[in-house]
Amino acid sequence: MADRSAGDGRTAGTVTGAAAGAESTTEIGRRVLRLRTERGFTQRQLAEPAYTAAYVSTLEAGKVRPSEAALRHLADRLGISYEELTTGRSPRDATRLRAAVTDARRALATGAAEDAAVISVLVRDEAERLGFAEERGAALLGLGDCALETGDLTVARDHFEAVERLLAGEPLPRRIPAIRGRAVAHLLAGELRYSCYLLESAIDELNASGLHDPYALLLLYTAAIAPYMDMGAHARAVRAAELALALAPSVDDPGLIARMHRGVARTLIAEGRTAEADASLAKAQELYEQLRIHTDLAHCHWMRGYVHAQDGNLERAERELRTARDMLASKRAALFTVQVEVELADVLRRRGRTADAEALLLPLLARTPAEGAADAPGEPEAAADGVGLTADRGAVHAGGAHRLLGLIADERGDVEAAEEHYCAALSLLERTGAAGDLADLCRLLGDLLRREGRLEAAMDAYRTGLGHRAAPGTTTLGPAPAEPPM
Repeated sequence: MADRSAGDGRTAGTVTGAAAGAESTTEIGRRVLRLRTERGFTQRQLAEPAYTAAYVSTLEAGKVRPSEAALRHLADRLGISYEELTTGRSPRDATRLRAAVTDARRALATGAAEDAAVISVLVRDEAERLGFAEERGAALLGLGDCALETGDLTVARDHFEAVERLLAGEPLPRRIPAIRGRAVAHLLAGELRYSCYLLESAIDELNASGLHDPYALLLLYTAAIAPYMDMGAHARAVRAAELALALAPSVDDPGLIARMHRGVARTLIAEGRTAEADASLAKAQELYEQLRIHTDLAHCHWMRGYVHAQDGNLERAERELRTARDMLASKRAALFTVQVEVELADVLRRRGRTADAEALLLPLLARTPAEGAADAPGEPEAAADGVGLTADRGAVHAGGAHRLLGLIADERGDVEAAEEHYCAALSLLERTGAAGDLADLCRLLGDLLRREGRLEAAMDAYRTGLGHRAAPGTTTLGPAPAEPPM
């Protein structure tokens, strides 16, 4: 799991000075009584030499508000910290919870999202009981990442929003991992413009306020590349990649650096620089292998398959995509698995295996979270949870699946089915704002209608495609966010 915790290493809930009065004198008195009894002290032994047994008795009864000096004396005699005596929270508890958060991240990195979620829930609940805000935020962030992995996008957004609320009073850099997570959830749901809005707003706020945190900025610029590319904002994606590369030397997080290389590779592919893109992915893959981050390693194979497909090496593309698919399916990364299947189906169609491609695509659109669907013959089970592609889960790839099915139907002369699939794809993609995909789809639909002699309808389709390509906010999203000083 590449992201840091929601905190920055400070211990939440620390009480100092007069803040000890935040807890009632009754609660502190009961705590002193319990700890004294556990250690076998008399009231006189605990009080001496600075205080009297009567004072301790009065304090334990909750009839006097102890001073900071008195509490520090009692804490020293009881062998605990002042903070533990005044709050009831032990530094050992914080250390134990942070270790559990690390265990959860490790489980998620190796693809055991369900195990990671179980650990994170336990940490969240105990941290809430003990009043540890930082550890609770880290657990909620982990739960959000687990939900992204399994494709539960609404649940993921809820967890990330909870982190933002919990850290509302903290400096913005501490909230950035949660903002990035929420933006990714909206991206996977097909809400590209809102994903860009979240990321750009955070970038603007960081840079405009002088909070030039390299980690936070690298996290945001790296996350922005994908929605920029899907919306056709290629120039802005390239600039985000350039800024990410410039920030990378200031960040000591191999997982995030590897993710950055994956994003940079996507901009290189768009520019036709496939050899450089493959080299960038090789760097990311090496880092993921060293870190044993299995799910992100699968994403590397996925992207390398895409590179080979763009380069015309379909055999290698199929091999890489199958590797990615099998890795993701074995880790129950349901949404990512079906997205890879769409790209694998495209490669199969281009290799002339249209029946295999169609058999792979149809179950993806029929499958729902509540019901499974038969996998294509010879294909391993895609996702044990049976999660497919819908308008609010993987909408861009759902549109891509309908586009491919339309091409297959068109190639075999089934005009009615082709038009139906193209229109279904158009409906899905119009909601996402994926400008490049929309323009291409309108061209395919227009060509189909023109061949059928429906010239007016064909012209409407072509105009729609041109309109999407030129629509405000597709090639640009308004003013670019402020840039950090380099």
